[in-house]
Amino acid sequence: MTPAGRGPVVVGELIQPWTMDRVDPARMKTMAAILRDPYPVHWDRDGNVGLGIGPRVINQGPLNVGYLANMLMAWAGPDAVRRLTVVFASRVLDEERVTAGGVVSAIEDVNGERQAVCEVWLERAGERVVTGTAVVSLGPALDVDPAGPPAHDSAS
Repeated sequence: MTPAGRGPVVVGELIQPWTMDRVDPARMKTMAAILRDPYPVHWDRDGNVGLGIGPRVINQGPLNVGYLANMLMAWAGPDAVRRLTVVFASRVLDEERVTAGGVVSAIEDVNGERQAVCEVWLERAGERVVTGTAVVSLGPALDVDPAGPPAHDSAS
């Protein structure tokens, strides 16, 4: 299997970007409720003025990671992400446009599975606000027969 039914994935290949055109403050408030996150930076516009960001709210980290996961799943399938680790470098605010991107940095065979190791990022206006590494399944390793090992004749 290769992402989106294309040919083999190669080191240096860019992953199709995934864009959130508008970071929705209503989603932040919903996520704060789901996560039981009482931190007011995600919903209190007036309180955030003192932080120097104006009457804006800050997107939750899990939502930003979700944009990266959406990109990876659109590229390789809904069950292909094996690992995703990130570093948060800057805030994402409501109404901003962000784009997830990535590049394949290595191809490995691990426990019978071919995996792409990818450098990933979330950008806002050209600034990388989240960076990280993802491991994505590309299907069975090339040296593994998807039908399994050959049957042994017990008569011999």
